[in-house]
Amino acid sequence: MANQSTPLMPHATATWLVDNTGLTFEQIAEFCGIHILEVQAMADDLAGSKYMGRDPVHAGELTQEEIERGQDDSQYRLKMNRAPIAVSRTKGARYTPVSKRQDKPDGIAWLLRNHPELSDAQISKLIGTTRTTIAAIRERSHWNIANIQPKDPVTLGLCSQRELDATVAKAAKRAGTDGEVREPLDRSGDRERLIEELRAERVAAGQAAAEAAQEAEASAWLANRRMDEGQAG
Repeated sequence: MANQSTPLMPHATATWLVDNTGLTFEQIAEFCGIHILEVQAMADDLAGSKYMGRDPVHAGELTQEEIERGQDDSQYRLKMNRAPIAVSRTKGARYTPVSKRQDKPDGIAWLLRNHPELSDAQISKLIGTTRTTIAAIRERSHWNIANIQPKDPVTLGLCSQRELDATVAKAAKRAGTDGEVREPLDRSGDRERLIEELRAERVAAGQAAAEAAQEAEASAWLANRRMDEGQAG
């Protein structure tokens, strides 16, 4: 079982199994490849993030018969019916993780300020955004313009330094300015500030997860104690 694949969306799958089956937390945790305390927190509605359940039977990762075997035997370890297929994207706009999409406007604003030679098409391809969004930020008509702060897209993880340099070089060549000497941009301030912000977010998220796990563990301990007292009585 150590080499068995996990579901494509482990936490969403675990949420569905908690809500729709009689499997034990240990069975769900092992099948999804997550910690049993995370499953406990989901069941007790203590998880810091709420996940929309994903049906593994519909996805072909589990069969109903396999779930029933697990419900009949708490020691049974669920077997993956069909491992998820890794999807590789080779064409189209750049895919940006959901956690980073809120950073796109900051990256666009930084490029517009520091590299006006870039075309909308180049910015769109570099960050994975739309020309409408770029125009709205340039014209300051974006719905969230008051909260947009220019930040280096490389530091934000929206593109690599190599990709940015190549795009800027291409734009400069097209504009006939590739012979001009440009002062290197000082990104140290933006980078350090962003690193501090991200570090603070990670610390807060870690504390929240630890508290949720502790609460889940305490709830489980209290429930077991009450059960033991009830049997003793």
